[in-house]
Amino acid sequence: MNLEQEYQQELAKSERSDFTNNWVSSSGFLFYLHVGCLVAFLFGAVLMLTSKRYEKINVPVQESSLYTPQYK
Repeated sequence: MNLEQEYQQELAKSERSDFTNNWVSSSGFLFYLHVGCLVAFLFGAVLMLTSKRYEKINVPVQESSLYTPQYK
């Protein structure tokens, strides 16, 4: 009988500390996990946008299609 009682105590202790059985601690952990992933995603997006700036490219344009066209 003592073993059964000890088993029930250990089972109750593991259920309190288990991630899937303790709704309060698991919801807090998942909330902070989502916030951390969102911050990491935003930081990566901003870093990518600042490192990949567009440069002005010199493209050959026909003289007849300029704002003030020059004809031959």
